[in-house]
Amino acid sequence: MPSDHPPDAVAEPTHNGSSAHKPVRRFLVPNELPQPINPALLKHAEERAAARQNRVADAITTFAGSMHFVYLHIVWFGCWIGFGVESYPFGLLTMIVSLEAIFLSTFVMISQNRADAKRQVIADQQWTTVKEEDKQNVELLDLSRQILALTKEVRSLAGRGI
Repeated sequence: MPSDHPPDAVAEPTHNGSSAHKPVRRFLVPNELPQPINPALLKHAEERAAARQNRVADAITTFAGSMHFVYLHIVWFGCWIGFGVESYPFGLLTMIVSLEAIFLSTFVMISQNRADAKRQVIADQQWTTVKEEDKQNVELLDLSRQILALTKEVRSLAGRGI
């Protein structure tokens, strides 16, 4: 049965969210991570996505941290050497790879800073939760003391026969 899509086309998702034909997208774009369910992380992600430079850095670190990036480089280096773009010792290729390493190390640090910011958001929310729970525990202890006092009073009145 012939397909309506050209071989490189990215098919539209089906009703269940999957796609019947995504060879290009599957190779070039890494799988997306699920959205966070923590409200504090959702807010942090929205604030981060507001700046274009953050979106660009996130997209680059997502791609550079994937196996797709590795596969692309295997093909690139193989073609560079195989097609004889330059002769050994590959000076231009070495310079390109060195520049890429400089930029990628910067993006690794950006990614680490992003992860640190997420950890801080979670830690702040946990601290707020601990403070709220501590306040609730104090209230529960106070109520428990009141119940104990009332129980003692009821028993003392019941013991007197009133």
